[in-house]
Amino acid sequence: MLLSNLNLLAQAPNGVARLRELILTLAVQGKLVPQDPSDEPASELLKKIRAEKDRLVAEGKIKRDKPLAEIAEEEKPFELPNGWSWVKGRDLFSVIRGVTYQKADARETPAETHLPILRANNIRGTVNLDDLVYVPAALISEDQFLRVGDYVVCLASGSKNLVGKAAPFKESLVCSFGAFCGAIRPIQEIAYFAVYLASPMYRDSVSEASAGIGINNLKGSSLLDLDIALPPAAEQSRIVTRVEELMRLCDALEAKGQLETTQHAQLVSTLLATLTESDTPAQLADNWHRIATHFDLLLDRPEAVDALEQTILQLAVRGLLVPQDPQDEPASELLKKIRAEKDKLIAQGKIKRDKPQPPIAEDEQPFALPQGWEWATMDGLASQITDGAHHTPTYIAEGVPFLSVKDLSSGFIDFSDTRFISSQSHEDLAKRCNPEMGDVLLTKIGTTGIAVVVDTPRAFSLFVSVALIKLPSVSVDRDFLSLVINSPFVRQQSEDGTEGVGNKNLVLRKIKAFQIPIPPLAEQSRIVTRVAQLRRLCADLRQRLIASQSTQAHLAEALVQEVA
Repeated sequence: MLLSNLNLLAQAPNGVARLRELILTLAVQGKLVPQDPSDEPASELLKKIRAEKDRLVAEGKIKRDKPLAEIAEEEKPFELPNGWSWVKGRDLFSVIRGVTYQKADARETPAETHLPILRANNIRGTVNLDDLVYVPAALISEDQFLRVGDYVVCLASGSKNLVGKAAPFKESLVCSFGAFCGAIRPIQEIAYFAVYLASPMYRDSVSEASAGIGINNLKGSSLLDLDIALPPAAEQSRIVTRVEELMRLCDALEAKGQLETTQHAQLVSTLLATLTESDTPAQLADNWHRIATHFDLLLDRPEAVDALEQTILQLAVRGLLVPQDPQDEPASELLKKIRAEKDKLIAQGKIKRDKPQPPIAEDEQPFALPQGWEWATMDGLASQITDGAHHTPTYIAEGVPFLSVKDLSSGFIDFSDTRFISSQSHEDLAKRCNPEMGDVLLTKIGTTGIAVVVDTPRAFSLFVSVALIKLPSVSVDRDFLSLVINSPFVRQQSEDGTEGVGNKNLVLRKIKAFQIPIPPLAEQSRIVTRVAQLRRLCADLRQRLIASQSTQAHLAEALVQEVA
């Protein structure tokens, strides 16, 4: 059943990862390969391991454990197949603590007196030898040198997911491991142990055992107390072989899925590009018709719908989404009225005098505009472009909302998780930056280039990470301007205008220089209406795809439960 339904499992959301977990779960429960009554039972293997452990104790190589009671029936997680035995971790291995060293003792380059140390970042399912540090050899005791057959395990980390992560050590390198790690050292080589340490059963056990505030710690004693289902030696070999075969199959499914995802994205990008490269509405209609016949193939995943939505915005700013009307007053007249309104505000002392921008030269225009459209800069359209507070204010429990990028990154103003400042602080900040209904906000630090029209009368202030764009009373349609800023065309300008490393900043002078294509005012309204219609269709399609994926996930989950 597992093999016959691999494709269904692999195609479900996060399917290959869940398939790997299922394989490992079946393996450690004795359900992956059939049992053979002629196999020597695990109880006989345990006798040999105990004899070897007694020998090591007698030679003083390991310490003798205190006798422990057998695992009670009610403590056993599941019923074992014939020939299997429940054992404690201490019956199979010892745990070695890592090397403690001072930061000053460590170096990043090899030295004759220093040896490499593995840390948590070197444990990634396999041992990774990148980014090693080196500590004085004198700090490393004999039993802390890693041996082939050991398993390096992360014992402490800020991430719950990393604690307990183990990898087999197969290297010929002379090295040890740091204090946040440990080594599981089997008393006798057990290849099956790698399967157990990768299984969800092991991960769940160590996750439950790890504890801490900030840093999660897993004690060596918790590893020694693990309840492990041990198969007969012969069956262990069959399990390891089968797991390796199925994991290679998962690798192939994963590679195939990645290849298909890449190829699909390239196909979607290529075909949608034919739309944005259309020169006229008639040409767009022809290209759209050709693509529409393949929408069932193209738009079969949410990221493809996202790409379509961006294409719609790009078509909108190119003037290809709605027909032009020769009766519309041209954008040149609108720009004259905006200039006159700004001059009036300057004369009244309400805004500062700006430097009128020269027309964008024909050879600098990114693309040809339809009849009646004009190019403008953001500074030429706005009466004010500023940003929020350049200092962190004093926060209070309740008061006036103080918004930053995180409150706008969803594409709308979200007051659900905002901080608050006092009314006096807001009044002081509002003297320079006072957002009001109809203003346009633009994220400028971190996640840059997201535009949101203020659609609430609620008073609020802004942090420096958000720009405020105020428009004169005679202006472009606010929703159209937001649409243009969020389009790939202006988003690229945002990206090009972003400066710095790490927490990058879209500086105000770059925002002021944004090149904006301006249609006649009446056409702006038609574009906004059409984009809203198409976006609703995209949202509906996205929801149907999510529902389809959910159904697929439920089917896969039901199959997993049936197989397990």
